[in-house]
Amino acid sequence: MKKYFLIISAFFFVFTACQDVKYQQVAGEAQGTTYHIIYNKDKMMKNEIDSILLEIDLSVSNYNKNSLLYKINKNVPDVTLDQHFITVFNKAVEISKASDGLFDITVGPLINLYGFGTEDKGQISDTLVDSLLHFVGYDKIRIVGNKLEKENENVIIDMNALAQGYSVDYVADYFERKGITNYMIEIGGETICRGHNEFGEAWRIGVEKPLENSDINDRQIELIVGFKNEKKALATSGNYRKFYIENGVKFTHTINPKTGYPSRDSLVSVTIMASDCMTADGYATACLVSGYEKAVEIVNSNDNLEAFLIYFDYQGNYKFYFSQGFKEYVVE
Repeated sequence: MKKYFLIISAFFFVFTACQDVKYQQVAGEAQGTTYHIIYNKDKMMKNEIDSILLEIDLSVSNYNKNSLLYKINKNVPDVTLDQHFITVFNKAVEISKASDGLFDITVGPLINLYGFGTEDKGQISDTLVDSLLHFVGYDKIRIVGNKLEKENENVIIDMNALAQGYSVDYVADYFERKGITNYMIEIGGETICRGHNEFGEAWRIGVEKPLENSDINDRQIELIVGFKNEKKALATSGNYRKFYIENGVKFTHTINPKTGYPSRDSLVSVTIMASDCMTADGYATACLVSGYEKAVEIVNSNDNLEAFLIYFDYQGNYKFYFSQGFKEYVVE
């Protein structure tokens, strides 16, 4: 389930050509998804990268039974938090406040109910949704010292909307400490770039069209972003691949934590650009849940965010919204 969710939440095409010996390419599987990394250093660092990703997985994974988050959700007593967990938690609170609670990591019970989480889908009813809403709300959890306190043991935390972005940032920070300043890091579709590629050119990242039920073989590119040799992150959230239809009703993984039901809005894809990938990752989800009008408001109120939104008009045609800063990075 996790692998499927992460693959559909964002997907980028990275444009490169054959590498010279000064650049390394590393690819693999981790955290229920795949990663692709290119960097300018003679040393192959796959073992170090895999170790970093496992370390983060053991902190904030919903699915790894040895993770801190898994134990917290199972109400294991006296779980001591690490810095990974605290950093991701604090970013979640920031985005929750900025989105008026439309981004909320305590939405776990609802995600499980609709079959997008760690448990089998439940029998959806208004009564059950209303009852689960009593356990949803970022104000129901807090960090005290190095422990997490929950108001109720039925509160379930889901950090999927931040974990991949945080992992990208952490690998980038590791590279920086090693003196690596030219790199492209992509994990589960979330991406950060700095410097230039092997040809001395800016990294170019493609954002896909929101085509329902497309797979790796028939995905198409909507536009290409160039990063101008600077450090920038890009993340996309969409509701066009992870969904199901039941009794004629479409259920997407984008759950509104205030209503308890999947968001129903003309907005189908959100791509956020920011200085770090966890911010881009989290705000992409927040904007998708919020809907088109609120998403534009969120982006325009934060100087660290630029956005590319795809939505439907009343005739069912695709329309685009670009923040002013995002337009400057579109190369074709």
